[in-house]
Amino acid sequence: MNLLQNGLDLLNRGGWVMYPLVLLSIIAVTVMIERTISIREAALDAEKLFADMEPLLKEQRFSEALQRCQQDTGPVASILAAGLTNRNLDFSDIERAMEELALRETPLLQQRLGVLDTIITMAPLMGLLGTITGMIRAFNVVAGAGSGAPTAITGGVAEALIATATGLSIAIVTLPVYNYLTERVSEIISEMEVSGTRLLNILAVIRYQDAQKKRVPLTTRPLLLPSNIEAENLN
Repeated sequence: MNLLQNGLDLLNRGGWVMYPLVLLSIIAVTVMIERTISIREAALDAEKLFADMEPLLKEQRFSEALQRCQQDTGPVASILAAGLTNRNLDFSDIERAMEELALRETPLLQQRLGVLDTIITMAPLMGLLGTITGMIRAFNVVAGAGSGAPTAITGGVAEALIATATGLSIAIVTLPVYNYLTERVSEIISEMEVSGTRLLNILAVIRYQDAQKKRVPLTTRPLLLPSNIEAENLN
């Protein structure tokens, strides 16, 4: 109860700027939790997925490989499923199909990260605004009452310091989380590109092997040179 009372007292002493700062902090915490959960669900172990798929692909059990991809919900699995679904097309068409899906998945990974970036920039500026308004209040008190109102003067200075500290605290807490989430999104996008390329390479090997098996061997007879022809005529 005392903690809540102290928080409300600090909020009142910080001036009107504290209310938008509290709103920014609530938005930041909500977005950080939501993005952390979503990105963690999107980040799957691509190596394990390929370890399960590669034997199936080499045995040309494409339906089972597609089902294995569909068991995961991440963007990497979706990219591989798109490639397997279009496996009978030309390689350029398969690549375009995977690129199209990647272009759809990337904004979903990056959504609302811009909100955190804005809060990181905006919170210190709001704190600075509170500093300015607090100092203006203190100087107005000095101008109106002289140095005979020390309590009012210190109240204005306290308002300035509280607002600045709050804005900086919001930015300091949000910045590491934003950098972490941005790095995880970059890693997932890189895994999408690498996984798509690996699938194309495996399909290329499979097509080459099938083409080698379907080649019809030519029946050839020994080449008859002029000396051989004369020998045959003599015989």
